[in-house]
Amino acid sequence: MIDSPDSRKTSAAPEAGAGEASLEEARLRQQAIGVKLRHLFDEVVNEPVPDAFLEILRRADERKSSEDKA
Repeated sequence: MIDSPDSRKTSAAPEAGAGEASLEEARLRQQAIGVKLRHLFDEVVNEPVPDAFLEILRRADERKSSEDKA
């Protein structure tokens, strides 16, 4: 037998507490995402600065200080 559109309808009224459960699930997801983002940020912050980049900064500082003296 083929289902008619009317036979597939579900109750329009949400279950009691379904909204609260959905909000709690969303909060838990946000918390998990926040924990992962903080962990990733900490990893990036604690990575060493490449020597080539430090050299570029050193040369820029030297150029700046020589221009300030002139």
